[in-house]
Parts: sequence; C-alpha cells; structure tokens
Amino acid sequence: MEKITVEATPKTPYLLLDPKAKSITIKGRSIPENSVQFYTPVFNALDTWIAEKTKDKITVSIQLEYFNTSSSKCILDIFKKLQELLKNGAQVDITWIYEKDDEDMMEAGQDYQTIVGIPFKMVEVEE
Repeated sequence: MEKITVEATPKTPYLLLDPKAKSITIKGRSIPENSVQFYTPVFNALDTWIAEKTKDKITVSIQLEYFNTSSSKCILDIFKKLQELLKNGAQVDITWIYEKDDEDMMEAGQDYQTIVGIPFKMVEVEE
C-alpha cells in the first residue's frame, strides 16, 4: 500500500494516509460530492490493518472546520474501524483539533469519543 496525499479543495479536506507510519491526517472542510468514495482509501487501509491484526501504534489527526452529514457518517465509520483495531491490541492515538470558540466542532469530537469509547486528545487552536 502506497502513501496517499490528497490536497485540500473547497469541498474536500487535505488527506495524508501513510501506511508505513500507520498515520492518517484529515484537515479542512469535508463536503465532498461522494463522501464514501473520498474516504475509501482510509477505509481500505484500516481494513488491511484489521486483517493483519496489527499491534502497531496508529496515529490519527483530525482537524475539520466543517463537515456534512455524509462525511460525519464516514468519520464515524473510521472511528469504528479504529475501535476494532484497539480491541485487536493496536495502540490507537486520536487527536481531535478544533478552533478556539468553535463549540460545535469541539462537541462533535466529544460525541465521537463517547460513541466509540476511545479517548481523544482534544486540542484547541487559535483560528
């Protein structure tokens, strides 16, 4: 599996998927025409790591300024796959980054954290 970098557009976030480092970075605005298609490389990598029963450290960093409903579902699916990896013995390190005073995005991170039962590192940044 190769490293994948997708530059941000007005509708899609920056995506860096580094299979060797077992890291995923998502940053920006997520309102793609087809969220499932956009996030498929992430799903595929996570499915591969689940199949391999990796025990490696997996690092995920998410910093979104806005996401639509279909992106929200895809992000939840990513977290559910990470939850499965955690159950298989992998170390999962999730950082949820949100802008200061963006209570909606902070609460979204807290909600995901509650749903999947994985502690997130919540990081507030200046705009």
